[in-house]
Amino acid sequence: MSTSEIDASVQAELNRLRESIDNIDAAVVHMLAERFKATQQVGRLKADHKLPPADPARETRQIARLRQLAQSANLDPAFAEKLLNFIIAEVIRHHERIADEAENAGGDRPTDRPRTTSGT
Repeated sequence: MSTSEIDASVQAELNRLRESIDNIDAAVVHMLAERFKATQQVGRLKADHKLPPADPARETRQIARLRQLAQSANLDPAFAEKLLNFIIAEVIRHHERIADEAENAGGDRPTDRPRTTSGT
């Protein structure tokens, strides 16, 4: 069945739902951008203090926390865990890059960037 054969009311509802999905997708992208801004600050703080890029204990706590949130939101916890693992891997990659850049620049430079204490 082509879109020209779909009942007008069905097409209108489909368009409404898709517009909602598009808005949610945009919000997800903006939220991820904000998250990565914060994790970049964490990466700089870790590099400045020669802390390791990864924090496995925090990652474990975050995964457990996200699985619980997903379950309470009726979202598949396994899917939520896969998504968070993907994000964590990207954050660690960023932290490694920041650490490498700091090391190559001398690494002992003072910084006036905002400080955060949370990790991934």
